[in-house]
Amino acid sequence: MTATALVRRPGAFATAGVLRTVDHKDIGIMYVLLGIAFLAIGGLEALLLRVQLATPGEQVLDPSTYDQLFTMHGITMIFLVAIPMLIGFANYVVPLQIGAEDVAFPRLNALSFWLTLFGGVLLYLSFVAGGAPDAGWFAYAPLTEPAHAVGTGMDWYIFGLAVSGAGSIIGAINLAVTILLMRCPGMVMGRAPMFTWMVLITSILIIGAYPMLTSALVMLLVDRQLGGRFFDPAGGGNATLWQHLFWSFGHPEVYIVVLPAFGMISEIVPVFSGKPLFGYRFVAASGIAIGFLSFGVWAHHMFAVGLGDAENAFFSGTSMLIAVPTGVKIFNWLATMWRGRIRLAMPMVFAIGFIATFVIGGLTGVSLAVVPIDLYTTDSYYVVGHLHYVLFGGTMMAVFAGLYYWFPKVTGRLLGHGLGLVHFWFTLIGLTLAFLPMHLLGIEGMPRRVWTYPPGMGWDWPNLVSTIGSFLIAAGAIALAANVWRSLRAGERAGDDPWDAFTLEWSTPSPPPSQNFDTIPRVRGPRPLWDRKNPDRMDPQ
Repeated sequence: MTATALVRRPGAFATAGVLRTVDHKDIGIMYVLLGIAFLAIGGLEALLLRVQLATPGEQVLDPSTYDQLFTMHGITMIFLVAIPMLIGFANYVVPLQIGAEDVAFPRLNALSFWLTLFGGVLLYLSFVAGGAPDAGWFAYAPLTEPAHAVGTGMDWYIFGLAVSGAGSIIGAINLAVTILLMRCPGMVMGRAPMFTWMVLITSILIIGAYPMLTSALVMLLVDRQLGGRFFDPAGGGNATLWQHLFWSFGHPEVYIVVLPAFGMISEIVPVFSGKPLFGYRFVAASGIAIGFLSFGVWAHHMFAVGLGDAENAFFSGTSMLIAVPTGVKIFNWLATMWRGRIRLAMPMVFAIGFIATFVIGGLTGVSLAVVPIDLYTTDSYYVVGHLHYVLFGGTMMAVFAGLYYWFPKVTGRLLGHGLGLVHFWFTLIGLTLAFLPMHLLGIEGMPRRVWTYPPGMGWDWPNLVSTIGSFLIAAGAIALAANVWRSLRAGERAGDDPWDAFTLEWSTPSPPPSQNFDTIPRVRGPRPLWDRKNPDRMDPQ
């Protein structure tokens, strides 16, 4: 962080200090670095879990430690990696894309980062305060109730997620207001970059979904500390109430981490295809449709609890329906590439990898919308494989594409292509080996959350292959770290617009000045920088 900030604005941290900065670019960098730090921690947890499951009867971890690690791995990757990294990209890029000098509320923006960091610290303090949460990242009752839960891990879960969630809500309000009220002259929403569109929809989802989680956490705290019985059937409560509240947040949460990834791909594919985004309005409208429908599909996580045939049919239908606007985006990206002047720079390589892996995750998701299939595979490794294909094969591949794309803007230097290819192939092959066998394991009956398993079940070789794949992903991460380190020290100078891009962030120096723009830009089309470079060929919109 300090190195990139000093490259961008010499002496900035020396005068303002990291603890006092309110510059959206500094906050964005800090968010991304926070996500990277927790990615390393969550990745280490994943490797330990995979080592334990590599062969039958392993004793690398004891059952209690295993339960704590898989719980913290899930919490970390979703709440402390995916969301902070995507909010970090949004913080840095969106004000530049819309021609704004800063975000609407700079001090609240800083507060959102520190709350997110503090929430993560609270969660990890649980390891030294009696044990981490061990009931799974979605913490189903009655495992969290006092009669069943041992130790204080779930209390740390409550406070950590509540604090980090407050940070996410504040950040979402800030980004939404910035996009709605601080666009430069001429940038109507019909000309806004697609990443900006997706961040706006994501912000609305956060504002709508996170209060569901917060209310559930408050109720759980009352149960655990004040003798309440919201989720305890023995005391007149209802254990499925937690599931309804959690998944009312949890399924919009999937799109909270996926929609900004869609926005990144929608920026990268047109630039490296040499064409405008095919069906701009359809892509924006499909994002709105996804946001709206995401609030009506939560109970497809609950087919096995016995809601009833009518409820199952409704949520099965809405789950299939939400695949339609998602598929629209896939076809729009492919149509954009069709007969385009494809440049296989690293952002485009990762964007193509994202499309391929996300399609696999999406198709397995549609299969889980079919009630009989879901009932057969629920709580099995089939679901684990699907989740990882969507959140890692999807979101993280897009994050890597965005990192290679915007790294020159942040630092003024390009990431190396050779090490980038090493990173890509290790990651793609690794995630395929790690997550594809999980689908087979689920079909073969392996339940998730098992600490070990006996030989002769047919689970041996898929688990071993999955473990090998996880280490290949780690090798790819090491290649990325080496690439970043080398590029910061002696990378190729990028210039202001190394990709011949379309949007306003590339019209500023690399790295940008503290005020973003010397003069507020005026926009006359949907590709403002391209229009400026090609005044005789301006887009008609």
